[in-house]
Amino acid sequence: MSGAFVPVATLDQLAPGEAIDVIVGGIEIALVRDEDGGVHAIEDRCSHEDVPLSDGDVEGCTLECWKHGSQFDLRTGRPLQLPAVLPVPVYPVRVDETTGEISVDPTATLTA
Repeated sequence: MSGAFVPVATLDQLAPGEAIDVIVGGIEIALVRDEDGGVHAIEDRCSHEDVPLSDGDVEGCTLECWKHGSQFDLRTGRPLQLPAVLPVPVYPVRVDETTGEISVDPTATLTA
């Protein structure tokens, strides 16, 4: 699967300001549509406490962990608010507008 983009959801399954949990290549990923319609993929585990980020709140290009309020930049995975201090991996996303599918490449983790 190296270098491959894998279809995981259609845009109508992901409303603006919403995150869903998907599994690609054995990796749990929070697929997030920001309030402006941009689509992001970030590992679905808070680096502070091992809880799913997809259950958190989306605001702008940030995802807030529901448990302790850590916030992560959806573009870089960097923490923007304590208590998290370590980044989480982000993954490239491609949106195919003709089919409405979102694709992520789980093997091409961007460095945060």
